[in-house]
Amino acid sequence: MSDESKDTQDRPEPEDKRGVDRRDLFKGLASLPLLGAFGYGAFSRKIRADAKKRRIMQELGVSGEAPAIIDRAQSRPPSDRINLAIIGVGGEGEALLRGAGFAHPEVIESWRTAAQEDPRNRRLADFMVQDDLNLELTAVCDVFDVRAERALAISSNETRPAGGPVKRATRYRHYQELLASPDVDAVLIATPDHWHARMTIDAAAAGKHVYCEKCMTRTDEEVVPMVEAIKSSGIKFQLGHQNRQLESHEKAREVYEKGILGQVTLIETTTNRNSPGGAWVYDIHPDGSPQTIDWDQFQGPAPNHVDFSLERFFRWRCWFDYGTGLSGDLLSHEYDAINQIMRVGIPQSAVASGGVYFFKDGRDVPDVFQVVYEYPERDLTLVYSATLASGRSRGKVFMGHDAAMEVGGNLRVIADSGSTRYHDLIEQEIVDPARPLLTYRPGFKGIDAVTTATEEYFASRGLLYTYQAGRRVSTHWLHIKDWLDTIRYGGEPSCNIDRGFEEAITCHMATKSYRLGRKVEWDAERQVIV
Repeated sequence: MSDESKDTQDRPEPEDKRGVDRRDLFKGLASLPLLGAFGYGAFSRKIRADAKKRRIMQELGVSGEAPAIIDRAQSRPPSDRINLAIIGVGGEGEALLRGAGFAHPEVIESWRTAAQEDPRNRRLADFMVQDDLNLELTAVCDVFDVRAERALAISSNETRPAGGPVKRATRYRHYQELLASPDVDAVLIATPDHWHARMTIDAAAAGKHVYCEKCMTRTDEEVVPMVEAIKSSGIKFQLGHQNRQLESHEKAREVYEKGILGQVTLIETTTNRNSPGGAWVYDIHPDGSPQTIDWDQFQGPAPNHVDFSLERFFRWRCWFDYGTGLSGDLLSHEYDAINQIMRVGIPQSAVASGGVYFFKDGRDVPDVFQVVYEYPERDLTLVYSATLASGRSRGKVFMGHDAAMEVGGNLRVIADSGSTRYHDLIEQEIVDPARPLLTYRPGFKGIDAVTTATEEYFASRGLLYTYQAGRRVSTHWLHIKDWLDTIRYGGEPSCNIDRGFEEAITCHMATKSYRLGRKVEWDAERQVIV
């Protein structure tokens, strides 16, 4: 044997050029039969990938498990029946009722037909296995007779998760009569934005718990009185941001808090839609008329009262008299997700711009909109942009010195080639900046390190619902349950009045900057936008 051979034999086994110990490979192969050339190559790549994943996960110190969610079998069952009411039973109102366990017979039949035509369609099956929230729908109120009648049919439909006989709800012509009813414990408010503050304040005064759709108020002047009314009454308040229940958001918060991204200095988030419905040009119901719609009551606290208009009634989001435009309707979702993940709070300043560039239909809210928020105390800028005339998806991205994180229904973390933290791992080719460092796929295997193009493909696929304890569930159901649990057992809902205050002020800063045509700032001491 040559001296060179002896030297080679006596040296410790070197690491693979990609930084993976060969012993990982040999251990994996030791107990297997002969694989052949192809099998050996495939298996050795898998062993190397698994070893790389272990190195990455060890470095990051993040859990590979889903967020800590109470399993269905372990959850404390509802102990007391809650009498539920709803004010405003349009599209979102019906969605909330389905989340609460009540669906219209026509909807049930459409789901049943869809399942017969395509066994993969699980809308009916998922609805029927929803946990019963132990509710009775006792009262409904809508200024449009057709919607009120639909709500009554929903209340008495026995095809629901709870099953069994139910009582038909009572229709109230005015919301104040509904709030005065002793048969109402809690109320869903799904009206246009211009009614949110007044109805919530009146509900709090009546001792009724409130679930209110976003945007929390139509104007910034309404925010502080609404907050004070809720806090002084002691009711449980939930703002309708169902995305608070996404597992991907909870995992994104863990990733951020563990410092995996490094210092985050820029966040970009967007909303692009490209359809009449996406631009709030909703269908006008053929039965809508001055005889079936209480127009005076609909206008209520709107700053400008006009003659009866079907367009304004069914497409109210197109006017600032009733809504909050792109900032309150769509930016609000994006901001609340960012606030959930990074707890950014209210920005110091906002500069917004945009205009009505595509939908020349008489609206006064912009269909193209952007705003830049500054958080100087966090060394952070948040940029939002939107168009209602292009459907290109651009996502939500948190940009840090060491990695960027893309958040939606799924989650991806991509190491930056200039990272300080991952420099050595990049040099060793354990981390590849061209591919995700981590992914999170709700309903699959939790968080994982990505090392192959195939895994990257599956990681990018979106999901219709979120997953809790491995079960596909509606985020509306989860968000309503979150609110009801605090009514029954105490605590605070995930999107309580403090989070609602931050959301409302942040959105109104954007609207105010756009309408004034200048930069605005938040005066925290005086609690006003200046």
